[in-house]
Amino acid sequence: MRETLYVAAFGVATTLLLLFLAEIARRRLGADLKDGNDAQRLASMGEILGVFVLAGAVVQDSVRGESVAVDAVACVGHGVLGLFSSALAGRVGIRLLLGDTLRSEVARGNRAAGIAAAAHTIASALVTSRAIAGTDLAGLGLSMTFFVIAQTTLLVFVTLFRVLTTYDDAEQIHGENLAASLSYAGAVIAIAIVVARAVEGDFKGWLVSLRGYGGVLLSLLFLYPVRQVFVQSVLLRAPLRLRGGALDRAVADRRSAGLAAIEGATYLATAIVLSELT
Repeated sequence: MRETLYVAAFGVATTLLLLFLAEIARRRLGADLKDGNDAQRLASMGEILGVFVLAGAVVQDSVRGESVAVDAVACVGHGVLGLFSSALAGRVGIRLLLGDTLRSEVARGNRAAGIAAAAHTIASALVTSRAIAGTDLAGLGLSMTFFVIAQTTLLVFVTLFRVLTTYDDAEQIHGENLAASLSYAGAVIAIAIVVARAVEGDFKGWLVSLRGYGGVLLSLLFLYPVRQVFVQSVLLRAPLRLRGGALDRAVADRRSAGLAAIEGATYLATAIVLSELT
């Protein structure tokens, strides 16, 4: 019981610290939750959820129970580094995948842009939470290397998955298509769950570790039949297509948010199962 309370206390303290730092950063960027619009609040949802994901991982890896001071320094150091690294990677990913003007769309009140920004922020935090670890400088350097590899992997696989759609995700999201943002959100978070699972584990040499990393990533190929076969042909009862089809028309033309939510939820469910099995 005492050990559980000890870890829980660090969990609460680390979470509050990271939430405080995230709030300061948000206000400096002009995204106050009180005076802002709903799109900004949706985007901030991703930051808040990301903080909880990061805080839990930091405490799990950093708290050893040998010294309060050592545990506190480890939590603060890894927590601040993880928060900064995740936020930076998230912003770079948003710019590369969704364009330089997505943040201005959020400020304008585009809720689809807010959801897409939140999703990518959560995805970045998921990957960062599994990559940032270690109790010494050598371990931290190794963690940062895998952090870069994992964040790059996330961008590459999201880009590849977007090839399956005949519509432009960024264009649709900028055009306030809520369905397109829900579809994108499900895909990017699902991919992040699997990438985060791939980066977990002890380092056993570059060859062995990268081979294991790549083996887990191969499971992402299952998202293709989930989209084109299960969602489109089974749920929609539409003809089988290698690319595009009825699902794309429902999202891009009819802007069916309900169907896009089902699509996104299916990606998430698949990713959760894959992360448990790999």
